[in-house]
Amino acid sequence: MSRTIRPDAVLVQAVIAGALSFSHLHDLAEAAGQDGWKAWAYPISVDLLLVAAWRRMRTHADNRPAWVWFVIALTASLGANIATAGMLDLGDVPPWLRILVAGWPALAFLGGTLLAHTPAAAPAETEPDPVAAPLTAPDADPVPDVTVERAPELAPELPPAPDPAPAPTPAPAAAVSVPPALLDHARKVADTHHATTGNRIDTATLRARLGVPAPLADAITAQLA
Repeated sequence: MSRTIRPDAVLVQAVIAGALSFSHLHDLAEAAGQDGWKAWAYPISVDLLLVAAWRRMRTHADNRPAWVWFVIALTASLGANIATAGMLDLGDVPPWLRILVAGWPALAFLGGTLLAHTPAAAPAETEPDPVAAPLTAPDADPVPDVTVERAPELAPELPPAPDPAPAPTPAPAAAVSVPPALLDHARKVADTHHATTGNRIDTATLRARLGVPAPLADAITAQLA
């Protein structure tokens, strides 16, 4: 199946305009002292900057930097077209034009770098739409407010306290043994006291007379009774 090629008028016009602008830029660069391949590189640089600026304007929301470089490249192209149309003597190019042509590569490199590496602006965060409250039928009965009281929770039962441990009973005092000789001497002292005073000797007096400790004096008194 054969396909018919139908030329696009806009595309043909773009090719013609690009070829003429390309030729004018070459002629101006050559007249400004850029001979050989350098004169052909200037129109390529201008056209590439135009394309880069146009693509950024199409793909990024913040296209202000792209517009600046697009106007700069378009001015260079239009300036070359006007200058080569008889407005400028290409045999005697003024020094300021030679300076502009010589400085164009650095300017084009700066513009291309900024267009390629400038970050795109972050999209603005959209606020979520408010959720509409559900509509209530006008004839519907209003729902009464019901307050539900929660029953108090019962405290857990604690285990019964253990019975207190019985107090330890004091151990009986060990019996104090009285030597027989001391007992005989104590008996003589008690008899002498009884004969002198007519009363039985008490423990304190017996302890003072014998010079013994209180437990031993108690044991002696118990045996003299």
